[in-house]
Amino acid sequence: MENQPDLSNSANSSSKTIPPISDTTPFPTSRLKQDADYVFFELTRSICPECRRVIDGHILLRDNKVYMRKRCPEHGQFEGLVYGDAQAYTSAARFNKPGTIPLAYSTQIEHGCPHDCGLCPEHQQHACLGIIEVNSACNMNCPLCFANAGAGFNLTLEEVEGILDHLVETEGNPEVVQFSGGEPTIHPQIIEMMKAAKKRNIRHVMLNTNGKRIATDDDFLQQLVELHPSVYFQFDGFSSETYRILRGEPDILTLKLRALDRLAEIGANVVLVPAVDRFVNLHEVGAITTFAMQHPAVRGISFQPAFQSGRHGKSDPMQRLTIPDILKALEEQTGGMLLVSDFVPVPCCFPTCNSVTYVLNDGDTVLPLTRVLNVDDYLDYITNRAAPDLSEDIKSALEGLWSSSVVPGSDKAAQQFALSCAACELPDGLDLAAFAKNIFMIMLQDFMDPWTFNQKNLMKCCKEILLPDGKQIPFCAYNNVGYREQARTQLQARERQRNQARRASLPFTPEPLTFSFAQK
Repeated sequence: MENQPDLSNSANSSSKTIPPISDTTPFPTSRLKQDADYVFFELTRSICPECRRVIDGHILLRDNKVYMRKRCPEHGQFEGLVYGDAQAYTSAARFNKPGTIPLAYSTQIEHGCPHDCGLCPEHQQHACLGIIEVNSACNMNCPLCFANAGAGFNLTLEEVEGILDHLVETEGNPEVVQFSGGEPTIHPQIIEMMKAAKKRNIRHVMLNTNGKRIATDDDFLQQLVELHPSVYFQFDGFSSETYRILRGEPDILTLKLRALDRLAEIGANVVLVPAVDRFVNLHEVGAITTFAMQHPAVRGISFQPAFQSGRHGKSDPMQRLTIPDILKALEEQTGGMLLVSDFVPVPCCFPTCNSVTYVLNDGDTVLPLTRVLNVDDYLDYITNRAAPDLSEDIKSALEGLWSSSVVPGSDKAAQQFALSCAACELPDGLDLAAFAKNIFMIMLQDFMDPWTFNQKNLMKCCKEILLPDGKQIPFCAYNNVGYREQARTQLQARERQRNQARRASLPFTPEPLTFSFAQK
C-alpha cells in the first residue's frame, strides 16, 4: 500500500483542473426533435395506385383535412386527399349503423379482402342498391367515365334474369335495382330487362342514363310511361365548357333539357347526377340546385365528386374534391338556403362516404328537415344508442330516408318523411301533407379511387355491381382493384363465343366468371 502514488497531489496526477461552470458558459449544440406536421389517426389497408398491390395505408390529419399516405415496395410513396374537413371526418363515427347481413353469400373467404368479392362472409353490409351494367357500349365518349365505356359486351335477357333471381335470393325483397352501362338505353332489350325486375317485385327500378335516347325517341319514351322507372340522369351544369371537358360534347345541354322536359310530361321521377370537378364545375353546384328544385320532373340531386377511376383526365390526388368542399360551395352559392349543418352522414354505408338532406320545397318555402327535427340524435348509434326518449318509429323512418336505397319521389319516401315530421313542431302555415308531397333530396356520394381506397370503408359498401353467375362486387372494389377489367374481358369473350355457337347452331354454356389477383 505504501508504494501507491498519492492521487491527492496534483504533481502526481495526470488530470487537469476543471474550471467551474458559469452562467455564461455555452453548452455544446445538439439537434432538436421536431413534431410531425400531422396527426396519425388510424391504420388501414389500401392499394398501390400503380400495381394494385394491397398495402398499408396511413390516415393522417393535417390542417383540418384528411389524407391517406401509403408506400408500395415497388412504386414508392403516394399521398392523396381523402376528406376536406378533419373535424367532420372524425366525428362521423357516431353515425355508423350496424350492418344488415344478407340472406346468403356468394363467395368464401380465401384470399382476404378485397380479393374475395362477393359478397363474402367478411362483408359488413347487404346490398342497399344493386347495379346491373347491361352493356359496355355508349352513345357518348366522355373524357370522364369510371366505367371506361366502349365496345365490349351486352348482357342477355337470360343473364339479367339470373342476376335478378340471385339478388332476390340474397336480399329477400330488394329495394332498388339500377340499370346502368355503358349507356343502358341503347341495349336492345333494356325494356324487357326492366320488366323482368318489376315482375320480381323489386320495389324501385332505376334507369341510369345520359338522356340522349329519351330526348329523341318517342317510342322509347312511351315504353317508359308503362314502366315508370326512376331516372338517374347525368347533368353536370350549364356551361358549354363544363360539357366539353367532362363529356366531350360542349353543345349537349339543349338535348339534356329537352329530355328532362319530356320526362316531366310523362310524370317521371328524376334524380340529377352531376359529376363535380374542383376546377371545372364546382362553381355551378348552386345553380344546379336551384334549377333542380324548380323543374317539375326532378325530385333530387346526387352530387358525385369526380374520382380517378376508369377514364379520367390528369389530376392531382392532393387536390381531389370531397364532400365537405361541395357542402361549403352549396352554402355559399345558395346564399344560405342550404347550410353545411343541414347535411347528415348516411349510416348504412361508411358515414364519410355519403351525406344527405331533405327539404320541404313547395315553391315558396325551402326548409331542410334537419332544421325542425334533430336528425343527429336519431341517427347517432353510439352516444344515443339506448336513449329512451327517441321514438323507434321516427328513427326507423329516418333510417329509411338516410339510406342508399331511398328513391326520391316514391310513396315510401313520402311516408317516411311525413312520419319523421310528425315529431316536429311544424312552422305556421305548413301542414303534414305539404311536407310529404314536396320533399326534395340532396345527396353527396364520394367514391374511392386508387389513391384513397380504404378497405375499412369498402367492407361496409352497400352499392354492389351485380354480375352473372351470382357475383356481387362492392362498387369501389369493382372500379379500383381489377374486377372491372377482368369481368369485361370475360364477358366480351363470352359474347363472342355465344355468337359463334349461334351461327353454328350449337348449344352454348358459358364458363362462370372468375377473378384472380397476383399479390407480390
